[in-house]
Amino acid sequence: MIARAGLALGAVAAVTAPLWVANAYHLHVLIMAGIFTILALSLNLLLGYTGQLSLGHAAFFGIGAYTSALVSLPPLAWSFWVALPAAAVASGLAGWAIGRLALKLRGAYFVLVTISFAGVISLVSINWMELTNGPLGLPGVPPPALGPWTLRTKTAYWYLVLAAAVLVYVVCRRLIASRIGRAFVALRENEPLAESVGIDGTRYLVLAAVVSAAMAGVGGSLYAHYTRFVSPEVFLFSYTVTMVIMVIAGGQGTLAGPVVGALLFTVLPEALREAVSWQWQMLAYGVVLVLCVFFLPRGIVPRVNEVRRRVASRAGHPRIKPASRPPLQ
Repeated sequence: MIARAGLALGAVAAVTAPLWVANAYHLHVLIMAGIFTILALSLNLLLGYTGQLSLGHAAFFGIGAYTSALVSLPPLAWSFWVALPAAAVASGLAGWAIGRLALKLRGAYFVLVTISFAGVISLVSINWMELTNGPLGLPGVPPPALGPWTLRTKTAYWYLVLAAAVLVYVVCRRLIASRIGRAFVALRENEPLAESVGIDGTRYLVLAAVVSAAMAGVGGSLYAHYTRFVSPEVFLFSYTVTMVIMVIAGGQGTLAGPVVGALLFTVLPEALREAVSWQWQMLAYGVVLVLCVFFLPRGIVPRVNEVRRRVASRAGHPRIKPASRPPLQ
């Protein structure tokens, strides 16, 4: 009951956000939180449900951003509604390639391959001047259009990002609740045992990599058409670190965790920027992160669920007071 009430309250707050967020910059922060929600959900599919840590996830984000920008600009000049699935397909193909190459490896070897892949893609974006315009980037990416209306305003783009985030959340939820999701969890818990009962580990892990990369590509496309400029900075390692923080702090292996983590760790740096001077911002951010990991090692959402279960258990099974001893004669 409490969870449903919280979900309903969050949905109402998200839908009415442009009405009570008067500051345009604050609405911009919410839009970026929505994009990072998509990225955190995509990474959680790998990290939270298959147990594979990808430190090259920014590469899929960047591939989606560049693909969407390139096909939207002349000479192709495709519509955003065609560029968005094109970005998802391009990132998904990259996820399939890196999955087939790396998911035969496990643990630290997989992490090293994903970092190397992100580094190679970043170098390509810098040096392939004819395609990517190198360090100068690709300016003038057109905003999405819906018939005669252009989704240029922050309010319109917020609803577009919100719809995309909800769609990604629903896809993740349906996938995890299916037979495929149960196979992911089985591989995470005990891969040899899962394979002994007929689960093809490589096949399901590659599938997770493809879906995860495609979702990251969707986030990259939304980012490109929102900022209207794409440069090699989209491949920064700090983006991947931010995604990992959001997933782990929010609660990996849960669907609500990445959403909470994305909202918290997108808004927190901006709140600290207004609260403290720039010399203390990173220190305060680090202290908050350390406290969060120390006191909530499993993440925010699992801790909240644990407290909620305890409260429900006590409410449903009240303690029985021991019978008082008869008075001494």
